[in-house]
Amino acid sequence: MAEMDHRRAPVLEALADYHRKDRYGFSPPGHRQGRGADQSVRDVLGDDLFRADVLARGGLDDWQARGEVLTGAEQLMADAVGAEMAFFSTCGSSLSVRAAMMAVAGGSSGGLLLPRDSHKSIVGGLIFSGIQPRWITPRWDAERHFSHPPSPERVAGAWEEHPDAAGALIVSPSPYGTCADLAAIAEICHRRGKPLIVDEAWGAHLPFHDGLPTWAMDAGADVCVVSVHKMGAGFEQGSVYHIQGDLIDRERLTACADLLMTTSPSVPIYAALDGWRRQMVQHGHEMLNAALALAREVRARIDELPDVEVLEDVLLGVEASHDLDRLQVLVDVAATGMSGYQARDWLREQRCLDVGLADHRRILATMSFADDRASADRLLDALSGWRAAAMTFDPPAPVRLPSPEEMQLESVALPRDAFFGPTEMVAAAQAAGRIAAEQLTPYPPGVPAVVPGERLDTAVIDYLRSGLAAGMALPDAADPSLEHIRVVA
Repeated sequence: MAEMDHRRAPVLEALADYHRKDRYGFSPPGHRQGRGADQSVRDVLGDDLFRADVLARGGLDDWQARGEVLTGAEQLMADAVGAEMAFFSTCGSSLSVRAAMMAVAGGSSGGLLLPRDSHKSIVGGLIFSGIQPRWITPRWDAERHFSHPPSPERVAGAWEEHPDAAGALIVSPSPYGTCADLAAIAEICHRRGKPLIVDEAWGAHLPFHDGLPTWAMDAGADVCVVSVHKMGAGFEQGSVYHIQGDLIDRERLTACADLLMTTSPSVPIYAALDGWRRQMVQHGHEMLNAALALAREVRARIDELPDVEVLEDVLLGVEASHDLDRLQVLVDVAATGMSGYQARDWLREQRCLDVGLADHRRILATMSFADDRASADRLLDALSGWRAAAMTFDPPAPVRLPSPEEMQLESVALPRDAFFGPTEMVAAAQAAGRIAAEQLTPYPPGVPAVVPGERLDTAVIDYLRSGLAAGMALPDAADPSLEHIRVVA
């Protein structure tokens, strides 16, 4: 096979050619490369973003896509990361992972193995598809109230319990940067002739540096979904799914993606995916080298703050995670007597800095290859200011934390049936024992505490209600105050 030319960026080249030829479309988008956009909008967004927003088929390429602009960019992406095929999505990894789930397990009576601490996009896939979840219990650190990705042993046990499942899905890295032993899990699945899907939304950068955790394709996964906007240089919603091996029906996967995806994909999102791949092939190793060195320094300096702990070794081990992306700087502030929610709010209000996530005892600072000494110093200065100011804070509102056993709600109905069936709103105080008909998701990281079809218990309801009062975000609750909860009628 001929070596591919990674100096090329087919989408970017086609966009430059579009402008060079002064193409004009009597077709969408109606703003006509910004001509019709209000000047106040253009002042904020910039003229170039509107100029890049052209029709993909019948604009950037012809209606038959004979220029192979997109397929050329996708082939280069697959080659860059060692996959057999890659597909771009402009609907985020939420769409990509749902397409993979439906392609593997849609129509299967055996269901799909997946960890109970999966992202809400995966639960959305269960609701869309009617797939029966076969939950793999996460490994809980009860002291820190923190879940780790499932171990190979837990995955093997789930296969023993559900040998007819169509495949397995693992989330790795987690939103906290913790990683599963994907190579061992892939081997367990493949011994049964079953595919492994990896939701690697937080791992777009992994193929480009050997100092980072193992990338899913190198570990033997069959389908891997990445969000280039999270740890790469794509726009929000830019996602790629990668495929290898013969356990995935590629035509079925393409058809499932086609069912879900937009017929009006964003050329700027495609162009950013394409350009980022070229950047990573040419400069990724050195850029990530510098990022990892900076992250090591940032970790050490944050760790020097009194009563503040940067989590690293405690996240790794036999009963914890297999590996860790050290660009994700997870900071435990519990010993300060303050909550992560309070630290998040102070940093935003006083220093105009936003963190990746916060919970009752932690904040997460996500470092990227785009960070430099100046941005690192700004973070360190802000955290030092917060630590000094925290002496004067009121104590945080208490969050009633359930035990690991109380967090594992009984699954009594298919998520789809509970969501789409007859429902009613009941007072939260009367909801224990009822079957949930909605997701309730602390965000970020976006892992549902309650999935439709699960029997609610008092401990989880108290956790969510006390968390809401303490600063937890629950954006998907039918009643934002959580005074009432939607349940199966």
